[in-house]
Amino acid sequence: MGRVVVVQNTQGGGPGRVGTWLRAAGADVEVVRPFDGDALPESLDGRALLVLGGGFMPDDDARAPWLPGTRRLAREALDGGTPYLGICLGGQLLAQVAGGAVRAAHGSPELGSTPIRLRPEAATDPLLHGLGSGVPAIERHVDAITELPPGAVWLASSELCPYQAFRVGPRAWGTQFHPEVSADRIARWDPAALAEHGLDRGRLLARARAAEPAAGAAWSAFTRRFAEVCRD
Repeated sequence: MGRVVVVQNTQGGGPGRVGTWLRAAGADVEVVRPFDGDALPESLDGRALLVLGGGFMPDDDARAPWLPGTRRLAREALDGGTPYLGICLGGQLLAQVAGGAVRAAHGSPELGSTPIRLRPEAATDPLLHGLGSGVPAIERHVDAITELPPGAVWLASSELCPYQAFRVGPRAWGTQFHPEVSADRIARWDPAALAEHGLDRGRLLARARAAEPAAGAAWSAFTRRFAEVCRD
């Protein structure tokens, strides 16, 4: 059985359907909520690491004082070849820890269901192979990775954000998009905040629901494959 430590960075930013899929694949999932007082583990002890999203930069230690400990665990995973999956903030944190660059409020924000373009390198990737040339996924970010780490494999892009997925070494992945978020989550997004970007929540929700069958099929396969990596 694979064991996975999940770092949740905000109250509403739980593992969602990725947690459900991991458990269905036989993984033992431990969610740590440091914003709510949970202590991060001192060591992974062979467990995989999943770092979720949140409205912080990867080194925003003043607002999120658990981030140094999260970066330490990410470094442990990289150094030990332990499986790592970083989503949004978690992907940006992986990029920064491994030597890449992240910038706040960089480029155009992405909100709602977005076509993710898989690059040729994804055809042989353990998690992304066979998913086709493009898959929809939910986005919700204003910060962005601006430089991949040295030696990273660039796996996916979108129209507005080049670095949507990448791999560092054989077993560490980062995504800018949110495979854990289903379309219905958009119904809880603040309509006023969306309107500031010229977006209508109802339209975003309708587009995401139309894309949900393809997104669910692709990201459930992606997650099951990560569970297999964790077992191996």
